[in-house]
Amino acid sequence: MALLERVSTLMRANLNDLIDRAEDPEKMIKQVILDMQNQLMQVKTQVAIAIADQHVLEKKQKENADKEAEWMRKAELAVDKKQDDLARAALERSMSYKQMAGSFDSLVADQKMEVDNLKSALHKLDQKLAEAESKSAMLIAQHRRSRALAKASDAQMVIGDKSKVATFERMKSKVRHAEAVSKAKAEMVSDNVEDRLAALEKEDEIEKLLKEIKARRAG
Repeated sequence: MALLERVSTLMRANLNDLIDRAEDPEKMIKQVILDMQNQLMQVKTQVAIAIADQHVLEKKQKENADKEAEWMRKAELAVDKKQDDLARAALERSMSYKQMAGSFDSLVADQKMEVDNLKSALHKLDQKLAEAESKSAMLIAQHRRSRALAKASDAQMVIGDKSKVATFERMKSKVRHAEAVSKAKAEMVSDNVEDRLAALEKEDEIEKLLKEIKARRAG
């Protein structure tokens, strides 16, 4: 899905790298956040549509399952009445609805997977946006401070014998800025602790369901 690809690109985007390459870092930060907000709204809309489609498919699935059971009851009634021809016709109808219900099973499963993928993308993008918004003010302030320090250093460089000292101070400010940017980059990198915990919970749930099925079958 093209939308998920765009979302993935935004989630991989390194705000600090974009700032380093941008002619106008503040404008770049605001644009990136605006893009993320727009994509978030689009993903929310897609999630709502996907869930609605899932409900429609589940309704169709249930309708066919109910029809299957209904025609099976009619077949049983025909057998009780010793109407084998009617029983065969009813069984044929029941089998047809059973087949339709089975085809909806795979459609519902696929739709649920799509909904889960969209919800996951929405959650991650929402987190990424929150991080970007919380860091943007700091990054803009760092950029402005670095720019002010650079201008101050340039001014000091024109003061005769103090030019070497000014150069040193300018380099020191750049080093500090680089350290600040590196720290910001480290903070912007999201770890995978939540994903790993979610995977463990999923594995536990699968094992629990497997044990329940085995217990039922054994009973």
